[in-house]
Amino acid sequence: MNQTNPAGPAVAPTSAFADWRDYFALLKPRVMTLVIFTAACAMIAAPGTLHPFLAFVSVLCVAVAAGAAGALNQWYEADIDALMKRTANRPLPAGRLPAHEALAFGIILSVGSVLTMGLALNWVAAAWLAVSIGFYVVVYTMWLKRRTPQNIVIGGAAGAFPVLVGWASVTGDTPLMAWVLFGIIFLWTPPHFWALALFMEADYSKAGVPMLPVTHGLAETRRQILWYSLALVLCTLVPLPGITGLAGWAYGSTALVTGAMFLLFAWRVSRSTATAAPDMLAERKLFKFSLFYLACLFGALVADVWLA
Repeated sequence: MNQTNPAGPAVAPTSAFADWRDYFALLKPRVMTLVIFTAACAMIAAPGTLHPFLAFVSVLCVAVAAGAAGALNQWYEADIDALMKRTANRPLPAGRLPAHEALAFGIILSVGSVLTMGLALNWVAAAWLAVSIGFYVVVYTMWLKRRTPQNIVIGGAAGAFPVLVGWASVTGDTPLMAWVLFGIIFLWTPPHFWALALFMEADYSKAGVPMLPVTHGLAETRRQILWYSLALVLCTLVPLPGITGLAGWAYGSTALVTGAMFLLFAWRVSRSTATAAPDMLAERKLFKFSLFYLACLFGALVADVWLA
């Protein structure tokens, strides 16, 4: 199986054509947007208040940390990024940026975001921020991704830690509700990412990355998507009034309606027999809906606060 050279990616790019857009691309801005949104919603849902400036600093630290993790991920994975259509034009495999600059960029942003969070907010939030960076870079990118088809399952925790950061920014701790939000994102990640992996299976196979569709086939991946989707929806019901009462009816009604829709999309994927990416309409619809679904759930948490 393809393994990474610990000294860095096996590419020799040049910075001759690098500009601010290449550094911005290192931050994985689309991924960053989702992380910022969920962390900010957790911050609003947490009991207590923050001065608007401190709230801005907290969100900024989460954004910078997410970008730092993305930069370090691209530094380490430049060799396999060069083999995949979706990632071949990233700054490192395309030769627009040298690896050592990406590494330094990621380290500086990582250290800066954690220290700023600790000094401006509190060290509990800063500790979880450091854990989120380390988990994504070391546990997921360096350890799991090229070694096990469970990479995205365990690695999904990296995207869930920011909600703990957001909550702890306000309260200085992480109670049950914060961990429920963590569980929602953790369980959401496999069906969301595997839906993408189904129609990107050829790229992952070419790059030697053991994603579930590569190692266990399309049918097993679709079955796992359905089971994880069921676990996800059950987790979203935990905060409902009448169960734990940790959230109100704005969240509860949203969780029930969108959860039923998510299961419908997942069931259609489980029934799909498409083998070519252009024919995988059910998989593409689930992938797109999963983003809308998560946004609705966390938006409903904020609505509960405003309606209280």
